[in-house]
Amino acid sequence: MTVEATSDIYYDPYDVELDIDPYPTFRRMRDEAPLYYNERYDFFALTRFDDIQRCELDWKTYSSARGSVLEVIKTGIELPPGNVLFEDPPSHDVHRGLLSRVFTPKRMLAIEPEVRAFCARALDPLVGSGGFDFIADLGAEVPMRTIGMLLGIPESDQEAIRDRIDEGMRHSLDGSTTASAVVFDPSLYADYVAWRAENPSDDLMTDLLNAEIPDESGVLRPLTREEVLNYVALVSAAGVETTTRLIGWAGKVLAEHPDQRSELVEDPGLIPNAIEELLRFESPSPTQARSVVTDVEHYGTTVPAGSAILLVTAAGNRDDRVFPDPDRFDIHRKIDHHLAFGYGIHFCLGSHLARLEARVALEEVLKRFPSWDVDWDHAVQAHTTTVRGWEQLPVFTG
Repeated sequence: MTVEATSDIYYDPYDVELDIDPYPTFRRMRDEAPLYYNERYDFFALTRFDDIQRCELDWKTYSSARGSVLEVIKTGIELPPGNVLFEDPPSHDVHRGLLSRVFTPKRMLAIEPEVRAFCARALDPLVGSGGFDFIADLGAEVPMRTIGMLLGIPESDQEAIRDRIDEGMRHSLDGSTTASAVVFDPSLYADYVAWRAENPSDDLMTDLLNAEIPDESGVLRPLTREEVLNYVALVSAAGVETTTRLIGWAGKVLAEHPDQRSELVEDPGLIPNAIEELLRFESPSPTQARSVVTDVEHYGTTVPAGSAILLVTAAGNRDDRVFPDPDRFDIHRKIDHHLAFGYGIHFCLGSHLARLEARVALEEVLKRFPSWDVDWDHAVQAHTTTVRGWEQLPVFTG
């Protein structure tokens, strides 16, 4: 199908050059083409805050059942059970309810001492060294250790799993991504789950192995082994990648705003709001995809049933209809809510954990390194279809 072009804007989510700084394009899309259509990849896109929020609330029309990643939707692969990102109610509610018992604010706060210890272990050897890498030394370490601890994965194996996740999410520079690069293989965790079934402990794997959910008739049943594996794979991948990118953005953005960084050093109580502004300003997960169930109209154009539509949350978070002077980073900005964690039934279950890890990581960095500059000659931006951030972000600490 074709849609009449209303401007010369071209938005390609696989364009590496665009990914470096997509915000000028996002601004034009919001102003000139709030409903955008890409003919090459056959998808629509919405970029205004209110449009995205309405779609995320209306799951009956904008469905996740075919996937929430564009490549997954377009390939039409059969999705395994137990992945709440790729489900609608009622199965979504059952599976999400199970995980929500794990990712409670109370339980996340209880692990703060362990998260702080992971940060200290990563950062203390770097004091006096003249610099460190926000990704290799911190962002890739702390989320990995935290999720590994929660799941019950041996520490000796955590790095190898993280590396496999990174490789699975990385796409080639020509944009020829396949669904297999996005949907992580749960079989990687089979041996761990099998061992934990024989050796229960106080961790998420054991909780899942002992959990019961209602079947179609309402009778409680244990999770199948496939469901347990899918849960573990989902938590492992989702819990590492986005938080790693958030920590990297903290290093980059605060280096560019040294006055605000100094304020955080003087008053660490400002850090939680600074994290919210970071999430708004540089959203680690910039797009979410949906499938349109019935014909819908946006801005005078019909989006046919069966279409793929991208909700560009990173664009919505810079919508000047909601956020005054949206391209300005401001740790004092009053934010009612942003879209970095999604909205509605798919609001990120790990948001409490991500906020905790980012807050503690930034507190521990600022204690030891009150100032830094990015080593731009060696900084490398990561390019994936699902998250946006840095692969390497070395800094000089003086």
